[in-house]
Amino acid sequence: MLLPDFLDPEKIINAAGPWALWVVALIVFAECGLFSLLPGDSLLFTVGMFVALGAIQYGSSDLTTMLVVCGVLVAAAVLGNISGYFLGRLIGPALFKPRNGFLGKVFDPVYVDKTHGFFEKYGPKALVIARFVPMVRTFVTLVAGVAKMNFRTFITWTAIGGVFWAVGVTVLGYYLGQIPFVHDNLEIAILLIVFVSIVPMVFEYVMAKKKSKVAATATTEAEVSA
Repeated sequence: MLLPDFLDPEKIINAAGPWALWVVALIVFAECGLFSLLPGDSLLFTVGMFVALGAIQYGSSDLTTMLVVCGVLVAAAVLGNISGYFLGRLIGPALFKPRNGFLGKVFDPVYVDKTHGFFEKYGPKALVIARFVPMVRTFVTLVAGVAKMNFRTFITWTAIGGVFWAVGVTVLGYYLGQIPFVHDNLEIAILLIVFVSIVPMVFEYVMAKKKSKVAATATTEAEVSA
């Protein structure tokens, strides 16, 4: 087994039985608005696969089932982000105040400034981009609340991101889940999904470090020349 039981989406869904969709929706809500250990991408993909295999059914056809499933999951994702936004507005200033220790590192005020820069660079569409990166989708939502982003702008873009993410990954699971190799090696497929989902974040980090190094080199050369 590649994943521990409490992180295995297949076991979570099987254990939930007929309540599988609602348990997944609750976890997606928690990840998008609070903090969750299990990346929602894995659960969405697995739910789509279970629909393809007939293990999750609502109505007489897969189309009806997918409409219900995607509708519930989109609602959970968007409502989770709304709760995260207002959580950020309510406790964000106290949460991101300077302090020592572990919490001081996790909720360093500098992250708020960096996220402001992220919003300035990408605009509100940052909410769509961040949706596909585990943990970042929660953090960006929280900081959007701390920064008191206009709620109309926030809800518009977070809803767009919610639709693309919840529907896109679930539909991907539905079609790929019909491939024998995928559903016979689900854990490997899930790990690949998690890996692919963090690639944008790693790329952004590497590029930022590269730019910082170039800037530092240019500054040093300028000082030497002076």
